[in-house]
Amino acid sequence: MLGGWQKAGSVLPAVYVFDTSSEAIVALQAAFPQVHAASLEEIASQALVFIGLHPPVMNETLAKIAPHLRADTVLVSLAPKLRLPTLQAQLGGFARLARLNPNATSIIARGFNPIAFAEGLPEEARAAILSMLKPLGPAPVVSDELIETCAVISAMGPTYFWFQFDTLRELAEGFGMSPEFAREALRNMLHGAIDTLFASELSPQRVMDLVPVRPLAAEEDSIRAMLRERVGGIHTKLNS
Repeated sequence: MLGGWQKAGSVLPAVYVFDTSSEAIVALQAAFPQVHAASLEEIASQALVFIGLHPPVMNETLAKIAPHLRADTVLVSLAPKLRLPTLQAQLGGFARLARLNPNATSIIARGFNPIAFAEGLPEEARAAILSMLKPLGPAPVVSDELIETCAVISAMGPTYFWFQFDTLRELAEGFGMSPEFAREALRNMLHGAIDTLFASELSPQRVMDLVPVRPLAAEEDSIRAMLRERVGGIHTKLNS
């Protein structure tokens, strides 16, 4: 998110960060000079607080910051599993809450960042958050119950394909393409392929029939089964 705002030319105020890893703080400060290390209590007393922790350690952290939240603070959780009613209960009734599902591609200001708002968050605060997120890419407002599905599909989605794209790049260079031409060819091919499948009026089967040769045809059913099993398993775990 910081990288995306930087790329978009957004002017950010001072950013205060708490992390148990000093190395993580140093790395952030090296990339973003507006980042300052702070205590957990100092972080909780800011006007806007992002909390990005794995669910197992969220509860104890919420208990620590609850007494330090200001009446006008907005707390945005980046974590799956803990939905808005649970967050509100853990924070002693604090209701100025949102859940954001950040997307890695926000780092180039091309993200897709679904967000859910608690009923207790006023409209002006919601508008301010959406305005802040706009430079990072679309931030559709979704139901609290949909955040976990977005995590599996849009947030984790790139990881299902990036290594395959990079393997094609390696092959292209091995076959004689220059690194620059390989990147150009793959970038244009991938953008076009995605738009043909999802932004045209053609059916998926018609799209997949456009190329008469499908070298991976024998493995397609196995790959589909693997995706259904692994991604379905993650989705079930996040919603359990």
